[in-house]
Amino acid sequence: MELVSIADVRAAAEDVAGAVVRTPLLPMLWDDELWLKPENLQPVGSFKLRGATHAVARLDPAARSRGVVTHSSGNHGQALAYAARAFGVPCTVVVPEGAPQVKVARMRALGADVRLVPPARRLAEAEQVVVDTGAVLVPPFDHPWIIAGQGTVGLEIVADLPDVDVVLVPVGGGGLSSGVATAVKALRPSAAVVGVEPLLAADARDSLAAGEVVVWDVERTYRTCADGLRTNLSELTLAHLRDRLDAIVTVTEDEIVAALRRLLGDARLVAEPSGAVALAARLFHRDELPPGRTVAVVTGGNADPHVLAAVLG
Repeated sequence: MELVSIADVRAAAEDVAGAVVRTPLLPMLWDDELWLKPENLQPVGSFKLRGATHAVARLDPAARSRGVVTHSSGNHGQALAYAARAFGVPCTVVVPEGAPQVKVARMRALGADVRLVPPARRLAEAEQVVVDTGAVLVPPFDHPWIIAGQGTVGLEIVADLPDVDVVLVPVGGGGLSSGVATAVKALRPSAAVVGVEPLLAADARDSLAAGEVVVWDVERTYRTCADGLRTNLSELTLAHLRDRLDAIVTVTEDEIVAALRRLLGDARLVAEPSGAVALAARLFHRDELPPGRTVAVVTGGNADPHVLAAVLG
């Protein structure tokens, strides 16, 4: 299986330049070896805009004119709707029932045709849209263009902190962690890239241990408040993570909530639970991590205010 290269990530950086925010590294006063990479500051509130923009840019005009479709719990759907609108093409997003309403509303506001289905039917419904309309399927993570686009996060981290020692990155479907690991390990081989996922959705941990994709069913993964990290890996993302990820750490629900509070109170950042897991690893599992200058990626801030209030108590 051919893996995404640093050249692919650099090409993606050219495609997304001007369309995405080059987010800064924010130093934390309470930890002089910690920086946050706040991808929640993107126009659609998450890093997903990078991969979606790169994917739409790479489509030839004929394919692009037929529109795009995806399946997403919210962040990738918003990102693809935003990118599709920028290119003037139709967008359909298949959303699992139970997704945060704030994300669904924003996808519709961006002009997407949103279809709510049972979680287990999201991919099948998206594939049916392809058959019915000729739209191009742009998956949330399982494509080299998506991985390369998300990898631009890693390019920026190393550019802004050349002597970075550790990068903590959330793992859901594995597109972001695959891309970030690709960029960071190519540019700063001595740095450790550590994946972080909820203990209640630890399929990536199990997949890496087994050497094959281990699927957790929705009844298990839907226990976590980190809705963006409930997705299983694909063969493509597992291949990247086996080759380039140094370790994986799991965090509990209480640790995620505590990290959310620290982001809000100390960093003045509004994050969704999925966006807080990297910081949770730094706060509660520091003894499991390599030492040194650390960047924790905050992946998104698209939390439903009512859900966030309930989670934070």
